[in-house]
Amino acid sequence: MAEIPRSDLSVAEEILGGYPAEEPALIQILQDVHRAYNYLPCDVLERVAEALDVPLAKVFSVSTFYKSFSLEPQGDTIVKVCTGTACHIRGAGLLVEELERQLGVGPGETTEDLSFTIKTVNCVGACAMAPVMIVADKYWGSAKPTRVKKYLAKGGDDEN
Repeated sequence: MAEIPRSDLSVAEEILGGYPAEEPALIQILQDVHRAYNYLPCDVLERVAEALDVPLAKVFSVSTFYKSFSLEPQGDTIVKVCTGTACHIRGAGLLVEELERQLGVGPGETTEDLSFTIKTVNCVGACAMAPVMIVADKYWGSAKPTRVKKYLAKGGDDEN
Protein backbone atom coordinates (compact mmCIF):
# COMPACT_ATOMS: atom_id res chain seq x y z
CA MET A 1 0.00 0.00 0.00
CA ALA A 2 1.38 3.39 -1.01
CA GLU A 3 2.07 5.93 1.69
CA ILE A 4 -0.28 8.90 1.69
CA PRO A 5 1.71 12.11 1.23
CA ARG A 6 1.35 14.57 4.08
CA SER A 7 0.44 18.16 3.35
CA ASP A 8 2.40 21.18 4.44
CA LEU A 9 0.40 21.97 7.56
CA SER A 10 2.04 25.39 7.98
CA VAL A 11 -0.33 26.71 5.30
CA ALA A 12 -3.31 25.29 7.19
CA GLU A 13 -2.04 26.75 10.47
CA GLU A 14 -1.80 30.17 8.86
CA ILE A 15 -5.39 29.87 7.59
CA LEU A 16 -6.66 28.66 10.97
CA GLY A 17 -4.91 31.59 12.67
CA GLY A 18 -7.08 34.00 10.74
CA TYR A 19 -10.36 32.68 12.14
CA PRO A 20 -11.92 32.17 15.56
CA ALA A 21 -11.63 28.55 16.70
CA GLU A 22 -15.38 28.06 16.41
CA GLU A 23 -17.60 25.84 14.28
CA PRO A 24 -19.36 28.72 12.44
CA ALA A 25 -16.01 29.46 10.73
CA LEU A 26 -15.82 25.94 9.24
CA ILE A 27 -17.04 26.68 5.70
CA GLN A 28 -14.90 29.80 5.34
CA ILE A 29 -11.86 27.88 6.55
CA LEU A 30 -12.56 25.04 4.11
CA GLN A 31 -12.89 27.57 1.27
CA ASP A 32 -9.49 29.05 2.14
CA VAL A 33 -7.93 25.59 2.51
CA HIS A 34 -9.32 24.53 -0.88
CA ARG A 35 -8.01 27.69 -2.49
CA ALA A 36 -4.56 27.18 -0.94
CA TYR A 37 -4.12 23.45 -1.68
CA ASN A 38 -6.44 23.21 -4.71
CA TYR A 39 -8.33 20.47 -2.83
CA LEU A 40 -9.03 19.41 0.76
CA PRO A 41 -6.23 17.11 1.97
CA CYS A 42 -7.35 14.61 4.61
CA ASP A 43 -4.57 15.49 7.05
CA VAL A 44 -5.54 19.17 6.84
CA LEU A 45 -9.19 18.28 7.49
CA GLU A 46 -8.08 16.39 10.59
CA ARG A 47 -6.22 19.50 11.77
CA VAL A 48 -9.25 21.72 11.06
CA ALA A 49 -11.50 19.39 13.09
CA GLU A 50 -9.03 19.42 15.95
CA ALA A 51 -8.57 23.22 15.89
CA LEU A 52 -12.31 23.90 15.84
CA ASP A 53 -13.15 21.08 18.27
CA VAL A 54 -15.60 19.70 15.72
CA PRO A 55 -16.04 15.98 15.01
CA LEU A 56 -14.04 14.88 11.96
CA ALA A 57 -17.25 13.33 10.57
CA LYS A 58 -18.86 16.78 10.51
CA VAL A 59 -15.87 18.29 8.68
CA PHE A 60 -16.03 15.50 6.08
CA SER A 61 -19.81 15.88 5.83
CA VAL A 62 -19.47 19.57 4.96
CA SER A 63 -16.52 18.83 2.65
CA THR A 64 -18.50 16.34 0.61
CA PHE A 65 -21.82 18.22 0.64
CA TYR A 66 -20.65 21.20 -1.40
CA LYS A 67 -19.69 20.57 -5.03
CA SER A 68 -17.12 23.35 -4.93
CA PHE A 69 -14.96 21.22 -2.61
CA SER A 70 -12.86 18.27 -3.74
CA LEU A 71 -11.12 15.62 -1.67
CA GLU A 72 -8.95 14.76 -4.67
CA PRO A 73 -6.14 16.94 -6.06
CA GLN A 74 -7.42 19.23 -8.80
CA GLY A 75 -5.61 20.51 -11.85
CA ASP A 76 -4.07 23.96 -11.92
CA THR A 77 -6.73 24.85 -14.50
CA ILE A 78 -10.34 23.77 -14.03
CA VAL A 79 -12.21 23.34 -17.31
CA LYS A 80 -16.00 23.32 -17.04
CA VAL A 81 -18.46 22.49 -19.78
CA CYS A 82 -22.06 23.49 -19.25
CA THR A 83 -24.39 20.57 -19.95
CA GLY A 84 -27.64 22.40 -19.28
CA THR A 85 -30.44 21.99 -21.81
CA ALA A 86 -29.44 24.81 -24.18
CA CYS A 87 -25.74 23.84 -24.11
CA HIS A 88 -26.56 20.15 -24.50
CA ILE A 89 -28.71 20.82 -27.55
CA ARG A 90 -26.04 23.05 -29.10
CA GLY A 91 -23.14 20.62 -28.78
CA ALA A 92 -21.75 20.47 -25.23
CA GLY A 93 -21.19 16.74 -25.68
CA LEU A 94 -18.87 17.38 -28.61
CA LEU A 95 -16.84 19.80 -26.45
CA VAL A 96 -16.48 17.15 -23.75
CA GLU A 97 -15.41 14.56 -26.35
CA GLU A 98 -12.76 16.93 -27.73
CA LEU A 99 -11.45 17.70 -24.23
CA GLU A 100 -11.21 13.96 -23.55
CA ARG A 101 -9.31 13.48 -26.81
CA GLN A 102 -6.87 16.32 -26.19
CA LEU A 103 -6.30 15.85 -22.45
CA GLY A 104 -6.72 12.10 -22.13
CA VAL A 105 -9.13 12.38 -19.20
CA GLY A 106 -12.88 12.64 -18.86
CA PRO A 107 -15.29 14.62 -16.70
CA GLY A 108 -14.40 14.46 -13.02
CA GLU A 109 -10.81 13.52 -13.82
CA THR A 110 -7.49 15.33 -13.63
CA THR A 111 -4.53 15.01 -15.97
CA GLU A 112 -1.59 13.10 -14.54
CA ASP A 113 0.57 16.24 -14.49
CA LEU A 114 -2.16 18.09 -12.50
CA SER A 115 -2.48 20.71 -15.25
CA PHE A 116 -6.20 20.30 -16.01
CA THR A 117 -9.36 18.97 -14.38
CA ILE A 118 -12.47 18.54 -16.51
CA LYS A 119 -15.88 19.09 -14.95
CA THR A 120 -19.36 19.17 -16.36
CA VAL A 121 -21.84 21.54 -14.72
CA ASN A 122 -25.62 21.60 -14.99
CA CYS A 123 -26.04 25.25 -15.91
CA VAL A 124 -23.94 28.41 -15.84
CA GLY A 125 -26.83 30.74 -16.60
CA ALA A 126 -25.49 31.84 -19.99
CA CYS A 127 -27.95 30.03 -22.23
CA ALA A 128 -27.87 32.71 -24.92
CA MET A 129 -24.16 31.93 -25.41
CA ALA A 130 -24.62 28.13 -25.56
CA PRO A 131 -22.63 26.00 -25.60
CA VAL A 132 -20.41 27.46 -22.90
CA MET A 133 -16.98 26.27 -21.83
CA ILE A 134 -15.17 27.87 -18.89
CA VAL A 135 -11.38 27.62 -18.68
CA ALA A 136 -10.22 28.87 -15.27
CA ASP A 137 -12.38 32.01 -15.04
CA LYS A 138 -12.62 32.71 -18.77
CA TYR A 139 -16.02 32.05 -20.37
CA TRP A 140 -16.12 30.91 -23.99
CA GLY A 141 -19.57 31.31 -25.52
CA SER A 142 -20.67 29.60 -28.73
CA ALA A 143 -17.75 27.28 -28.06
CA LYS A 144 -16.65 24.96 -30.84
CA PRO A 145 -14.71 21.68 -30.61
CA THR A 146 -12.29 22.93 -33.28
CA ARG A 147 -11.28 25.75 -30.92
CA VAL A 148 -10.79 23.71 -27.73
CA LYS A 149 -7.00 23.79 -28.11
CA LYS A 150 -7.14 27.58 -28.32
CA TYR A 151 -9.41 27.80 -25.28
CA LEU A 152 -6.99 25.69 -23.26
CA ALA A 153 -3.94 27.67 -24.30
CA LYS A 154 -2.86 30.34 -21.89
CA GLY A 155 -3.27 33.81 -23.33
CA GLY A 156 -5.52 32.73 -26.19
CA ASP A 157 -7.32 35.70 -27.72
CA ASP A 158 -10.98 36.27 -26.98
CA GLU A 159 -12.34 36.14 -30.52
CA ASN A 160 -14.62 33.18 -31.19
